[in-house]
Amino acid sequence: MTSVDAAIAYAREHQTQALEDLKALVRIPSISTLSEHQADMRRAAEWIAARLKTLEFERIDIIPTPKHPVLLAEWMKAGPKAPTLLVYGHYDVQPVDPIGLWTSDPFEPTQRGENLYARGASDMKGQLVGLLRAIEALRRTGGLPVNMKFLLEGEEEIGSPNLEAFMRAHQDRLACDLCLNVDSGILAADSPSIGYGLRGLIYFELRLLGPATDLHSGTFGGAIPNPATVLCELIGGMRDKKGRVTLPGFYDHVRKLSKNEREELARVPTPDAWWLKQTGSPALGGEAGYTANERASVRPTLDVNGLLGGFTGEGPKTVLPAKAMAKISMRLVPDQTPEDVRRGMLAYLKANVPAGITYELLEHSACNPAIVERESAAVRAASRALKAVWGKDPLFTRQGGSVPVVALLQDLLDVKVLMLGFGLADDNLHAPNEKQHLPTFYRGTEAFIHFLTGYRP
Repeated sequence: MTSVDAAIAYAREHQTQALEDLKALVRIPSISTLSEHQADMRRAAEWIAARLKTLEFERIDIIPTPKHPVLLAEWMKAGPKAPTLLVYGHYDVQPVDPIGLWTSDPFEPTQRGENLYARGASDMKGQLVGLLRAIEALRRTGGLPVNMKFLLEGEEEIGSPNLEAFMRAHQDRLACDLCLNVDSGILAADSPSIGYGLRGLIYFELRLLGPATDLHSGTFGGAIPNPATVLCELIGGMRDKKGRVTLPGFYDHVRKLSKNEREELARVPTPDAWWLKQTGSPALGGEAGYTANERASVRPTLDVNGLLGGFTGEGPKTVLPAKAMAKISMRLVPDQTPEDVRRGMLAYLKANVPAGITYELLEHSACNPAIVERESAAVRAASRALKAVWGKDPLFTRQGGSVPVVALLQDLLDVKVLMLGFGLADDNLHAPNEKQHLPTFYRGTEAFIHFLTGYRP
């Protein structure tokens, strides 16, 4: 029996413990955006630190930041000639709202069929536990053939506001040959894939102010500008009838898709019918001239994430609100930058906000898009690992989400990044009834074993 076979046999024999580990971690409500869960954030970091200690990792430190701590750890016993992998992940999760749409308690993991339901089960505690179980399987059988470091943050779900400063301050501890980003996924339970691109993000809160106080709409309506009406007009003008964003300069630096890349993206088994089924939407929308898959992964977007203004309670109230607010996010693609888009948004507001209305534009988070090199030893090793477990070659995809650390690692540390994880598109990320597909969870552990034993720079 080879070392790989022995490790996989160990992992299969200990699947029950792997499931219990996952349940234990998702029971910790590590919601980074809510201040009342600050102690839970620390508790989640300590749970992972204790797990790494049992695997004989060293220099395990939970280091404070202005908000939530970062966990650093390392295992450097494979020797100076072995490659060093820096594992990136996060231990924070999204809020559970709306709680009424959950079928079971979001922090009491519940198994129904092949799925385990809990907040964070897929994003991304399942990915993290799967990797830890792979490391344990190798350590308990033939040995871990690579050196490993961990960089686990608690602010990914709020835009990683303190990560760049932290990385600059601890750059010496992050030196590596490759960053393994396990905050990733595959196309479907039977469709392995490797993501090679991530969109960037800039997230605004737009506040409009009008009269000094709410007013009677019968007495004052039509005489002064209504902040809620103006907000709707402004948002409506941010995209044209073809779904294109109208902010000045928005498309100036968007990298064009090659014919070959569009042909390869067309091979991804997510036709329009797939998007309708996954979302429950009665129709598709977005930028004309592109498929739903292209719109959601390789084209820039502008979306309203929240609106507030005036009376929203039960029944009528004829009020002219004094203020209105919208939260607006834009996903960016190479070679857009948050700075360019910010300038475009400010120019748009300056040109279109009418007299009688003042505005404030707050920026909550921003990160650059990222493209990962596909022709690399890491990608080849990951491809072999996925094929060994799934029995088929993986497809290459670009992902619509944003993971700020990827561009940071590329720019700050000048290191290659591999995105290798096993979340599924129907795992209800950030939504009620988030789940982890357990057969995929176990296969993911085995794929990590194959990768860790097969990767050489």
